[in-house]
Amino acid sequence: MNLFQLLYSDYKKYKKYGGNFVSILFFTQGFWAIFQYRIANFVYQLKIPVLKQLFQVVCLVWQKIIEILTGISIPSSAKIGHSFYIGHFGGIIINAKAVIGNNCNVSQGVTIGVSGLNENRGVPKIGNNVYLGANSVVAGNICIGDDVLVSACSLVIKDVESSSIVSGVPAVKISSKGSKEYI
Repeated sequence: MNLFQLLYSDYKKYKKYGGNFVSILFFTQGFWAIFQYRIANFVYQLKIPVLKQLFQVVCLVWQKIIEILTGISIPSSAKIGHSFYIGHFGGIIINAKAVIGNNCNVSQGVTIGVSGLNENRGVPKIGNNVYLGANSVVAGNICIGDDVLVSACSLVIKDVESSSIVSGVPAVKISSKGSKEYI
């Protein structure tokens, strides 16, 4: 997908949850953060070194402004699929090496970060149609399958199979219903 298709897919996701053009564009901090990320990620992938460096400086300043205003940190090098939705702003940290699939929802207070030692150290790979509940932490060299729901206040430090609901500290599978009702 190109930049405009990604932005439009994100916008449509916000519209699906009841927003209108004015409220999404001017009053939705989660959309501001994903909009800034999409532009910065496009610049990050540029193949023209001089333009890339010049625009990256602008994007970095813009990212810091968005972080201060919203409490959402999405580095330009993260990989995020289409139709990404941030339900509520504040306290969201996504590692620069994180990989997030298509059609995912993230709530406030979520951290997707690095953890582990030696060969186990790394950053999560998150599948498609994943819902990360409020204040959940997903950390380490792990894979979260498709259609997974991580409940609020959970700590995920091990792989999660597709169509699972996990909860707790550390998170354990509590159901095979998946995220369908939440996405």
